[in-house]
Amino acid sequence: MRDATPAPALHRRSFLKYSGALGAAATITSTLSACSSGPESTNETGDGGEGGEGADRTLTAVIGYGNDQSWDPLMTASAFAMAGNHHIYEGLLDTDPISREPYAALGTEVPADLRATTWRFTLREGAKWHDGQPVTADDVVFTYGRVLDSKTTTLARNFFASWLKEVKKADDRTVELILKFPFPEGVQRLTLAKIMPKHVFGKAGALDEATTGKAVGSGPYRQTAHHPKSNTTFAAFADYNGPRKAAFKKMNWLTIVDAAPRVAKISGSSAGAQISDNIPYANISQLEKGGLKVEGGAGMNHLFLLFNTAHKPFDDVRVRQALHYAIDKEKMIQAALRGHGKAASSFLNEGNPTYRRAKPVYDHDPAEAKALLKAAGVSGLKVTLMAVNVSWIVDCLPTIKASWDAIGVETTLEPQETAALFTKLDQKKDFQVVAAASNPNQFGLDADLIMHYNYGPGNTWMRYARWEGNSVAKDLFKRMDAATREPDPERKKTMTQEYIDVVAENAVIYPVVHNELITAWDSRELSGIRAQPYPGINVLQAKWA
Repeated sequence: MRDATPAPALHRRSFLKYSGALGAAATITSTLSACSSGPESTNETGDGGEGGEGADRTLTAVIGYGNDQSWDPLMTASAFAMAGNHHIYEGLLDTDPISREPYAALGTEVPADLRATTWRFTLREGAKWHDGQPVTADDVVFTYGRVLDSKTTTLARNFFASWLKEVKKADDRTVELILKFPFPEGVQRLTLAKIMPKHVFGKAGALDEATTGKAVGSGPYRQTAHHPKSNTTFAAFADYNGPRKAAFKKMNWLTIVDAAPRVAKISGSSAGAQISDNIPYANISQLEKGGLKVEGGAGMNHLFLLFNTAHKPFDDVRVRQALHYAIDKEKMIQAALRGHGKAASSFLNEGNPTYRRAKPVYDHDPAEAKALLKAAGVSGLKVTLMAVNVSWIVDCLPTIKASWDAIGVETTLEPQETAALFTKLDQKKDFQVVAAASNPNQFGLDADLIMHYNYGPGNTWMRYARWEGNSVAKDLFKRMDAATREPDPERKKTMTQEYIDVVAENAVIYPVVHNELITAWDSRELSGIRAQPYPGINVLQAKWA
């Protein structure tokens, strides 16, 4: 299980530069127009130009997130790269982007007994990599070797290490996943372990190429070119024999983070794209009047605050609670989100099956905020709020500043590019509070996954917060592990809700509002599109109208 080359430092850090993820998911705002030619491609593998009319025409999509983050499917939390990788790579199983029901992908069937501790998979006969080589069990073992290797800090490890013991080759087309204990929820997570070709990425230095944009998979689309900060192109893979075949001969995905040019690209008679995610709320009516279909997806997308607990007075839970109580969330929802949001009443959004109103809930209460600061012996507090410059986050910042100023906390706003902000955190530079966006629904819906993404032991977010060594955190991690192992579903749900209360009370990394994500497309040209409640698009079941 040690086939993978240990990742270099840059590779280990790459997913952290994205906060759409932050996971899922804020993004990098490019200072260049995504409509320009951009820098030279880092990965040219074929014709990536615009198609003509008819069968050869190109599906052009606009993604409101940067495409200059890691494309390593085991590392990335980039909305752009994750969405692209779902079209390029396959897991043993993949999941429907909306229902999250698992379906056979590289594996030929879903295990019949999800409570078994051994899941046996036969690989799809005739499955090929985009370079023409056959997919084998060695590729699966290589991939899971990276996932489970404690010396290789992959993002995917957070979703597998607690319950998956090992992956063994039975023969060239058969593998066995050995579980530590029965864990039916794990079947949906197999889509997060996109199988990678050992003969390509097992070579020295090859994982660095995956980080910078190289993608070679077995899925219905192959990557034909990758231009960081500009666009990535795809072509239908002629030898794909899996369940969700390519309906578009070519695709061109543009990255346009700035709202105005993104909306312009899909608007009017000269529209240059058929679909866009991350539509600003202010433009919904305009696009609908222009004949586009505009739909929202409500999920776990949220603005959160991250506190540096090693920087006084943010080590005091009362100060963190005070700053949450102070925020006028309803004003934020109306002014910045145009009503497309809800004040957080738990770490989980209200639509999550495990949701329960937390203890406490940070309703707007300036008096309580002032009382908590007084009890903590804090006065004359000055806060520098660093933030990602994603458009809707920036829209929310004035409300936070006004709310904190109103309780006597002098607030300075510092919005900046996501990569720059998280590079500072990665380099362990000092900070006070960070505001960013996240959407763990990129990875799945189950609460265990969501909470481990943000609060698991050894978790990068915990290191950012400097909270991992805290006695409360250590007890929290034990509670989380016990809930993971609990076999009874109802008892597991209760245990999870109880430790989420601990997370709420301590408010080290905690949401302020959950908001809806909006997708727009031309239904006169495209059919089968479904709006996702998380960033990006999925067109594996779409086609020309």
